[in-house]
Amino acid sequence: MPQIKAINHVAIVVEDMAKPLAFWRDALGLELHELRDVPAEKSQIAFLPVGNGEVELVRPTSDDSGIAKYLAKRGQGMHHFCLEVDDIEGMMSQLKAKNIRLINEEPRTSADGKKYAFIHPESTGGVLVELYQL
Repeated sequence: MPQIKAINHVAIVVEDMAKPLAFWRDALGLELHELRDVPAEKSQIAFLPVGNGEVELVRPTSDDSGIAKYLAKRGQGMHHFCLEVDDIEGMMSQLKAKNIRLINEEPRTSADGKKYAFIHPESTGGVLVELYQL
């Protein structure tokens, strides 16, 4: 049976990086581990480790990206939180069997080889949840 291992990250949608970094990095003292462009998602992500997880600041790099559409509709704020799992395919099958609505029918693979998929907020009480397998 697939298991959740940890909360991997919390993603926050931002219009630009300067003001949010002034809070998360400069005011709170979190280290900016990396600022990465993610062309496949048309976004830029700032990775700020906290304990065993991360805060991720996500900024759209294109007006036609999913993040840009989210930002236009809902404004800045929490976008999703991510659960690390040991078997993403198994977890997705388990959720489908319980009639949980998935956004991705199959896991996607990031540039660094991690598998991920999203669960629709309709099934989670209004929160976008990402599953992640390292």
